[in-house]
Amino acid sequence: MLKYDVLIVGAGGAGLMAALEASKAKDVKVGVVTKVYPTRSHTGAAQGGINAALANVDASDSPEVHTFDTVKGSDYLGDQDAIEYMCQEAPKRIYELEHLGVPFSRLPDGRIAQRPFGGAGFPRTCYAADKTGHVILHTLYEQCLRNDVEFLNEWFVKELIVDNGEVKGVIAIDIRNGEVHAIQTKAVIFATGGYARVYWVRNTNAIGSTGDGMAICYRAGIPLKDMEFVQFHPTGLRSTGILVTEGARGEGGYLINNKGERFMEKYAPEKMELAPRDMVARAMETEIIEGRGWGEGMMAYVHLDLRHLGAKKIKERLPQIRMLAIDFEGVDPIEEPIPVRPTAHYSMGGIHVEDYKTSMTPVKGVYAVGECACVSVHGANRLGGNSLLDLVVFGKPAGAAAVEYARNKPEDTTFNLKAEEERARKEIEELLKKESKENINDIRIEMAQTMWDKVGIFREEKPMLEAIEKIKELKERYKNLAPGDSGKLFNTALINYLELGFLLDLAEAIAITAEMRKESRGAHARRDYPKRDDENFLKHSLSYYTEDGPKVEYIDVRITKYEPQERKY
Repeated sequence: MLKYDVLIVGAGGAGLMAALEASKAKDVKVGVVTKVYPTRSHTGAAQGGINAALANVDASDSPEVHTFDTVKGSDYLGDQDAIEYMCQEAPKRIYELEHLGVPFSRLPDGRIAQRPFGGAGFPRTCYAADKTGHVILHTLYEQCLRNDVEFLNEWFVKELIVDNGEVKGVIAIDIRNGEVHAIQTKAVIFATGGYARVYWVRNTNAIGSTGDGMAICYRAGIPLKDMEFVQFHPTGLRSTGILVTEGARGEGGYLINNKGERFMEKYAPEKMELAPRDMVARAMETEIIEGRGWGEGMMAYVHLDLRHLGAKKIKERLPQIRMLAIDFEGVDPIEEPIPVRPTAHYSMGGIHVEDYKTSMTPVKGVYAVGECACVSVHGANRLGGNSLLDLVVFGKPAGAAAVEYARNKPEDTTFNLKAEEERARKEIEELLKKESKENINDIRIEMAQTMWDKVGIFREEKPMLEAIEKIKELKERYKNLAPGDSGKLFNTALINYLELGFLLDLAEAIAITAEMRKESRGAHARRDYPKRDDENFLKHSLSYYTEDGPKVEYIDVRITKYEPQERKY
């Protein structure tokens, strides 16, 4: 049986940062298990940059201003002590990444370049052209290899094994040969990313962003926090939903409707295109719904105009955006505007983290970092540039905390993990023999369409109640589903089947908590409750797994310095 002192599940930025920190402890065995090759992790798709108050462009910036901008951007749902910690740590983590080898873009004097981003008081987003996540991911991976971190690539974790409130291990499938393994560990760090594929019709995420870690922890008894808060990025390519970085607007791009107007003047006159993402996405969707866009239905769009920036600036600072626009829309942004529409992008909610300094969950030895976790530093709406920051700020201490926990935890010789492995193996064998009465694509498309139509950018009670009933129906139909492939080698049908089960659980939690939150706050915009309600809903939702759907409770938001006020830009 495989054994590690510290096991990291997921090899994106958060997982690799945790693994790199943990690997410094030479007396502790560290492993990373990941369903995709590490450099294919979704962190590589993050384009625009990573926030830190370096004050390289404007000397007035500071971690205190960054903290307030983040609290305000969260619509006052973020825990302020955790936000302050993240913003104070940010400059140190940027310089650490620089020293590890991340090739940041530079100012003429050689300092790290910074650009404006939405909801920020100053230009504080450090960047590497428009490939920032890509270069951070590759740098962290090469450093992990240098430190002899052991990787189990193309392994799919399907279960977390917990006994008496403590982690004992995980159950994983080696995708290459189909073998089922129990992996014993004293501490496990989940860093499995988001679930935007629950909105399959239009989203920015990789095909593997199916919320695995969230659903695994949820089923193991760890609550999910703030699942109703889903971020829709304003600018996805019209045809595919592929991300067009906020950096395009940070460099000076305009959003234009079919009347030739920079319409953000009506919605956020001070910040214009650099208002927070939830505001810009709703403004764009409103323009489209009210007939001031181009096209019809899911293909309706507005324009992102970069032409006035000039060819030199576009080629230097937004080369990937230009390539994506040419390849997927047939449009060269040097010569024509890019057709864009809001697209499902990011989860502010996730696995409930109790201690932001260690990222420990309510189960001893289980930690969560990155998009799969909810610390909460993003609250009801994440500011652009804070996601990559979240990964490195919280990934590092999580790695150190897991090492310390593992060192002080004697090996458990009483729990029979081998029996769990045998049970899981038999379950998979039976599943592969099963004949399907349903089509997996039908269920997945119906789920995704339901979530987009009824639990999307704008929400109301009746459609959300319909969505809840639909998801329950789909979960019943899922019981009659089978992978449809009885083979073992690279059985992607089996992986797709397991991922769909995870997505259905998460879709149900999103829809139910969204219906229960009778207010509008950040990305959660209800037409029937258009005002924020601090008296009743200045609190986090916690969803606990039951067979009949989530049991929902609430806990207070931690407020330190900044009393909630109306959010204006």
